[in-house]
Amino acid sequence: MRDDEVLAETRAFNQGLEQLVATLPPLHTVAPEETRRTRRESCGVFPPPVYLPDAWWERIPGRDGEIPVRLVEPEGESRGAYLHFHGGGWTIGAADLQDPSLKAAADATGLTMASVDYRLAPEHPYPAAPDDCEDAALWFLDRFSGRLALGGESAGAHLAVVTLVRLRDRQGVDVRSAFAAANLSFGPFDLTGTPSRFLWGGRELVLSDTTMSWFVENYVPSLSDAERRDPDVSPLYADLRDLPPALFTCGTLDPLLDDTLFMEARWRAAGNEATLSIVPDAVHGFVAFDIEAARRSRAQQYAFVGG
Repeated sequence: MRDDEVLAETRAFNQGLEQLVATLPPLHTVAPEETRRTRRESCGVFPPPVYLPDAWWERIPGRDGEIPVRLVEPEGESRGAYLHFHGGGWTIGAADLQDPSLKAAADATGLTMASVDYRLAPEHPYPAAPDDCEDAALWFLDRFSGRLALGGESAGAHLAVVTLVRLRDRQGVDVRSAFAAANLSFGPFDLTGTPSRFLWGGRELVLSDTTMSWFVENYVPSLSDAERRDPDVSPLYADLRDLPPALFTCGTLDPLLDDTLFMEARWRAAGNEATLSIVPDAVHGFVAFDIEAARRSRAQQYAFVGG
């Protein structure tokens, strides 16, 4: 498919998506537990969940109790593992809602997928999610060998960066040596907001400024903007030295575009390797949909993660 045909398909898809979103109540007006329930019942904008029989759960020890981790093996012998953090604004989403995409990634990379079912806000606000992710990462590094990578989408990309910094600063892990790649897709890296988010306004196309503000309030309800710039909350403000090579992916129709642009620049300026993939007219979360732009992006990510 030619690039102009890909763009035309993406724009047509966006038009249909926006029409669908207009028929649904805005996410920030619905109780999180209701959204979680309807997501499992195949209601909403994303493809219905498929639970693979060969995916399984392990429950690992964490500082505040057991942490469920969803595991998916590749066809053939595994040559390493990928630590995955799901998206959903720290509020919705789950580790078993993307079994087919984890299986596709496992087969394409030859890596075992390990997706962390971290605690969700507002029932479990900060620092519950990053605490679970840090504990899961320590288990992951002890459990797996070979080529190791990590990453996530949206809030999952945010948690991946926070986890790397915590491992380096709190646990003394040489994360540049431990992880061969960090795959960071359309993450919110500054929770006080970036220009693209503020300029986006209330347009509901998977994610809006209003919905993002609701997610942030769920996650860090008691923090001021100054406190939300703490590097453990907004990793854009972290010391980013000595981190693994990273692939940053985002669409131009994503309110979080500047988060990706700013973080990729800071990543490189800190002396790390960084690759930037900006997809024309792609929306937030576009890699989950069956369009050519998403297929190309997923292939790029598989190649990067698999090495």
